Amino acid sequence: MKLNKVTRFMAAAACTVVIAGGLSGCGEKKEVVSADSPQTQPAEKWISLFNGKDLTGWKVKIKGHALGDNYLDTFQAKDGKLVATYENYQSFDNKFGHIFYQQPFSNYIVKFEYRFVGEQVNGGEGWAFRNNGIMLHSQSPESMALEQDFPRSVEVQLLGAYDDSQPRTTGNICTPATNVVINGKLVTDHCINSTGPALPVNEWVQAEVEVHGGEKIIHKINGEIVFEYEKPQYETNAAEAQGKSNLIIEQGYIALQAESHPTEFRNIQLKKL
Repeated sequence: MKLNKVTRFMAAAACTVVIAGGLSGCGEKKEVVSADSPQTQPAEKWISLFNGKDLTGWKVKIKGHALGDNYLDTFQAKDGKLVATYENYQSFDNKFGHIFYQQPFSNYIVKFEYRFVGEQVNGGEGWAFRNNGIMLHSQSPESMALEQDFPRSVEVQLLGAYDDSQPRTTGNICTPATNVVINGKLVTDHCINSTGPALPVNEWVQAEVEVHGGEKIIHKINGEIVFEYEKPQYETNAAEAQGKSNLIIEQGYIALQAESHPTEFRNIQLKKL
């Protein structure tokens, strides 16, 4: 909610406003807001990024394929869900995929539900088992190279639990060609675990990410904060960093991944801050 200072000047012959909402010299009621009076603006509403019917508003980029080539229908709209599926694949063949929302954002909250289903496609990496993510502050899909695996971005890594008792977390952070600051220290590790336990396959999980431009980002899983960090920024060798002294990333695109394990997303919503 934003507060703006508004000053209204009213002038008319022989008309003098006495008090806000009171009688003016012309016998009319006038509302006056002084320079020191706050005026409430309407709160931003949640908007749906996915219409539940098709991929309108989204752009697909799959490694080795041109922008817009949805290779083997990797991304689909099914039963109100946006899914990353491998039903038409024989083997993964390193076809890392991303589907980008059509416009960039800076200050916002994005929330959605996700779950892992079925089996990982043949040829998928071991680390990609029940592994997906949402990319924030991403480079544009148009700027990705043909053979590029991942966009330069900050990733909220989404993981599903293993079948055995081996512990695993979700709502982690991974940083393809980026870095972040945690507890006042620049961290260059590629992936860092959160405090949120991964949940079983087929179980819907609610994820929420609060993004404050180049300042702070907060991850939530099922309503609980599991990770916080600051100052998302490009690595010094990233293309966007060349010739710049300020590497902070203030805005970018949102993208969902396809990393070899079938994943379903639904109720994808965003509210600007």
